[in-house]
Amino acid sequence: MVREGWIRQVAAGQDGLVCREQALGYGYTRHEVDNLVTSGRWQSMARAIYLPQPAWAAKPSRRQQVRAALMSLGPAAYAVHGTAAELHGIAGLPRSNEIHVGLPGTAAKRARVGQADVVLHQLGHPADSLVSLDGLPATDAIATVGDVILKVGRYPAVSVLDSALNRGLLVEDDLALIAHQIRRRRGAIAARGYLAEADGRAQSPLETRTRLRCVDGRVPPDALQLEIRDDDGYLLGIGDLGWRAPRVIAEADGQAPTASRTQSSTTAAARTAWPTPAGQSSASPGRTPSTRATSPGSSAKPSPPPAPVDHEVSGILEINYCR
Repeated sequence: MVREGWIRQVAAGQDGLVCREQALGYGYTRHEVDNLVTSGRWQSMARAIYLPQPAWAAKPSRRQQVRAALMSLGPAAYAVHGTAAELHGIAGLPRSNEIHVGLPGTAAKRARVGQADVVLHQLGHPADSLVSLDGLPATDAIATVGDVILKVGRYPAVSVLDSALNRGLLVEDDLALIAHQIRRRRGAIAARGYLAEADGRAQSPLETRTRLRCVDGRVPPDALQLEIRDDDGYLLGIGDLGWRAPRVIAEADGQAPTASRTQSSTTAAARTAWPTPAGQSSASPGRTPSTRATSPGSSAKPSPPPAPVDHEVSGILEINYCR
C-alpha cells in the first residue's frame, strides 16, 4: 500500500502518469508492472509509460496522451507544429489525433516510437525557442506559428496567425521576425503572403475564414469588430465584420456561439439604421459558411452550395442590412 501511495504522488505531478523506471524505483518488479498492465489495472500509454488506473475508471485525456509521447521519447523531446499550437491554445487547425514531437538529429535517429499517432520530426530548435507549458516542453509561440504556416494552406494558416495575435501570444512586430526565421525554408513564399493577411481583431477561425472568403469574392470588409452606437453615442453592439458604405454588418459565431452577443448585435441593428437580420446560415464541418440574405423588400434567393475547403468549420454567419 505504501508504494501505491508513492506512485500516486509521483503521478500527480505528471498528469497522472508514471514510467516503468519510476515504478521499479518504488519497489515494483518488471513482472509486477507487466502483470498490472495485462490484468487491466494499469493502462499502457506509450513505450514504458503507464496510467496507473483501470480503463473503466479513467479514460486518458488528450493532454495525458501528449505527455506520454514526450515522456517515452526522453528529456530531449518537445511538442512541435500542431501539437504545440494546441498546447498554446492557438485555434485554426482541424482536429487531429496526431501528436507532433520534435527531437534533435541524433536523438531522433535513435528514438523508437511505439504510438501510431506520434509523428516524429528531426528538428534542432535553439534552446531559447523552447518553453514549458504547464510542465510540457514545446516550441514557443513564434516558432510554433512559423512552423505551422509553412505546412498548411492559406485558410488555416491565417486562422492560426489571427488566433495567436488575438490571444496576445504574438504582437505585430513578431510577424516580421517570423518572416525572417522562415526564409529559405520550403513554403516560405506562400507563408509570407499569409503573414500579410493576418489580423488579430478576428476572434475566431470562422471570422477569419469569412473575411478571407469576402476578400476572395472582391467584397472585403472595411472594418472588423465594428461598434454600433445610437444617436446619443451609447454602444449597442459590435459586428464582427462591417461594410460602412452600404451599412452592412456580419456576425460570425463559431463552435460555441455567444447568444448574448449575437442578440446584442441584432438588437443594435434594429435600434439604428441597421435593421433585423435578413438571414442566417449554418456551416457544416468541412465547408465554409454560406449566407442567405436580401435587402428589405427583395425576395430571397438560395445561395449556391459552399465549396469544400481543407479545414473544419462549424457555426453561424448572420448578416444585417440597412434599408
